[in-house]
Amino acid sequence: MQIFSTFEHSSYLELAITSLEKVGVKKESILAVPLINRVEERRLFDTLHRADGISLFDKGAAIGTAFSVVGASVGFILEWGPIYWGLIGAATGFLLGFIIDYIIYKVVHKRNRVVKGKKSEVVLVVECQMELVEKVEEVLWEHLALGVAKLE
Repeated sequence: MQIFSTFEHSSYLELAITSLEKVGVKKESILAVPLINRVEERRLFDTLHRADGISLFDKGAAIGTAFSVVGASVGFILEWGPIYWGLIGAATGFLLGFIIDYIIYKVVHKRNRVVKGKKSEVVLVVECQMELVEKVEEVLWEHLALGVAKLE
């Protein structure tokens, strides 16, 4: 019988392994595999299937709207008229807002996306006899396993 569990890399993992050996599981029947957690750079543009909640469009839309209103108002006095100046103001405002967001997310925040909360860092695989399954599961849960699964 194999029992799989995941742990954060902490002293609880070491204590769990020691407790398993005291319960009667052989040292050769315990396998601990460290995981490499994903850290990736934030993407500037979201796709239909992948979004991270960061938008470069919000400030551009707001500033573009404000600039288009001002451009249309001033356009009554200028030569090209309110429609052209409103469109020019909208485009200018959108580009300005996009550049502001780009600078904030790319230059100021230079942070990588990291999984929040508890993350599994080690997978522990224990091979034991059927008589020890309940005891092994209990030991793993007592030592703060993030998850436990059995495979017969």
